[in-house]
Amino acid sequence: MIHWDALEAANATLNAFTGFDRSAKGGEGALAGLAIGVKANIMVKGLPWTSGCEVFRDRIAKRDAEVVTRLRAAGAAIIGSTNMEEAALGAKTDNPFFGATQNPHRLGHTPGGSSGGSGAAVAAGLCDAALGTDTMGSIRIPAAYCGIYGFKPAHRAISQDGLELTEPSLDTIGPLARDLDVLEAVSRAVSDFGEGVPDRPVVILKAFGGIDCDPAARCGFEAAKSALGAAVELDLNYPPSRIRFAGFISSSRFLAAHLADADPAKISPSLAKLLTYGPKRSEADLAEDQRVIAETRAALEAAVDRYGAILLPSTPQVAFPHSEAAPANQADFTCLANIAGLPAISIPAGWSDDGLPMGVQLVGKTGNEAGLFALAWRLDKALAAYRPPANFGY
Repeated sequence: MIHWDALEAANATLNAFTGFDRSAKGGEGALAGLAIGVKANIMVKGLPWTSGCEVFRDRIAKRDAEVVTRLRAAGAAIIGSTNMEEAALGAKTDNPFFGATQNPHRLGHTPGGSSGGSGAAVAAGLCDAALGTDTMGSIRIPAAYCGIYGFKPAHRAISQDGLELTEPSLDTIGPLARDLDVLEAVSRAVSDFGEGVPDRPVVILKAFGGIDCDPAARCGFEAAKSALGAAVELDLNYPPSRIRFAGFISSSRFLAAHLADADPAKISPSLAKLLTYGPKRSEADLAEDQRVIAETRAALEAAVDRYGAILLPSTPQVAFPHSEAAPANQADFTCLANIAGLPAISIPAGWSDDGLPMGVQLVGKTGNEAGLFALAWRLDKALAAYRPPANFGY
């Protein structure tokens, strides 16, 4: 039973949901009894389909996206739309038109993005699970900052039907949840789920790929590395910052073309600036970007073929105040799974000295989703790092 008044009161503090469907009802199936939120760039019939954009504020979805149809068929109740970064380009969820979403572990701090509303809603217990989208980390970054679990399916394993796209070759819909049981159940309902279970060592990124990580991220990663006995090192041809930049340019180019006819007054100055980077990129630089993407994809696919999984921090840092600029390197670890189109899970891995959660992620092989979850279960048991936010109950 959904206690709507209490739900809306809690949401008033967090701004995790931008709209509710009080008529929501579940049915029978594997997800019966679960209340699920859906990111505002995914179609839910009868709800605003805004993608966090003022230009789409009054657009109402006329049908459900395929993933929402699959959730309903499995018995879930779809209770509302969650807040997000404008056009899903960013990792902070301080939306200029729909407001900032608060991190349930520390008000005034980011829940991550672009699926920040989904992450905050799940962490605070406003719903059992939520769908987000992940272009270069937008499920796993909120999962890490909010201390919960997030799964990005393989790119080819889940439909983009009914999704307002940011970059078609990178965008992937996936769930967030407070435990691996629910995360796996929702993942199986919405995506193609391979049953392969590899029995191989886990590889790590040599010297963090040069990414500067804060002490909490390093500590959580070292604990995960020890738990799995991971020792084999992967050395990529390019630093993750260069790989992430190539993905950003591709996203900027796509969105600039997609929003070319939009009223400029309905696009924030910050998004407008981001949309200038892609179109001004030279042909030679664009060709180099594509080489970076292609070589990185090949290297990562070869690594998971040989080793089964890659262990990485989810983010180089814990959540930061909304008053601070977002670190440029937030997506340096998460972007790798998107560039390669591979499935990836973020799980809680530890806490900073001042009480903020951090996460680690496992990147696996397409078709071996069951094995990836089995590895996540093993790691989660060893780390035992999940705990709910102190000021929100469920």
